[in-house]
Amino acid sequence: MATLKLPSTIPSPSEDCEQLRKAFAGWGTNEDLIIQILAHRNGDQRKKIRETYHETHGEDLLKDLDSELSSDFQHAVLLWTLEPAERDAYLVNQATKKLTASNWVIMEVACTRSSHQLLSVRQAYHAKYKKSMEEDVAHHTSGDFRKLLVPLVSAFRYEGDEVNMTLAKTEAKTFHEKICDKAYSDDDLIRILTTRSKSQLNATFNHYNNQFGNAITKDLKADPENEYLKLLRSTIKCLTVPEKYYEKVLRLAINKLGTDEKALTRVVVTRAEVDLQRISEEYKRRNSVPLDRAIAGDTSGDYEKMLLALMGHGDAC
Repeated sequence: MATLKLPSTIPSPSEDCEQLRKAFAGWGTNEDLIIQILAHRNGDQRKKIRETYHETHGEDLLKDLDSELSSDFQHAVLLWTLEPAERDAYLVNQATKKLTASNWVIMEVACTRSSHQLLSVRQAYHAKYKKSMEEDVAHHTSGDFRKLLVPLVSAFRYEGDEVNMTLAKTEAKTFHEKICDKAYSDDDLIRILTTRSKSQLNATFNHYNNQFGNAITKDLKADPENEYLKLLRSTIKCLTVPEKYYEKVLRLAINKLGTDEKALTRVVVTRAEVDLQRISEEYKRRNSVPLDRAIAGDTSGDYEKMLLALMGHGDAC
């Protein structure tokens, strides 16, 4: 993996801002300098850089980055520079738009963030778009998709490890009955998925496997072409084994005829400070190729450098 030479100590936000101004000055933008600074700062540091930039220069760093950069590199840098809740609010908003609609992105944000993070996303959404996230999701979805997605984005789950095993057994049986009846959008099924803690759901699905001899996701493959069932399976994966869900998103993004840069950027940027290491391990296990090598083979230029820098982000900060 290409590595950038970094100073042994992190410069102050003021120094970073001055370097960014230098990167924007003159005829050509210094993309390497932008990567060297922003890709190697953690969330708190990036927030401070944005604040300092505004205080010092009276301008919005995001707007300057937007005007200086282009294409997939621009998209990756802008997403990375946003605060996590702000970024997620933007991703969900884009996912409700006609041309960029994606039930998967809405579900992904709702299921892989903690309850407090998801609450922050709803607050950021409200502040930026002057309406509730639930309202937009409800307005731009319909049928079974709406029935599942609205309570998912509204969820505030218990985050602890405590599990009720009796309940897990009962609800595993409920899932099995509903699946046998093909009642995939049944109220009880959706209520369990959208209110139970992730630990409780893990216990329920383990019971399901033990009692009925199949993983629940396998039993939900009855109709492989059914888009709602695909979303339901992905919801269960996101809630219980997010690294497996993200590995598949990356595999499909990289192995497509023509890379899906939007999906690739979204996963690398949103998971770099969370669980990208685990996702990388899952990717290598599943594909026998290291994720950084797969990305390097499928991207180029500043975009490639930015993604690879983010892949090493945990080590670089």
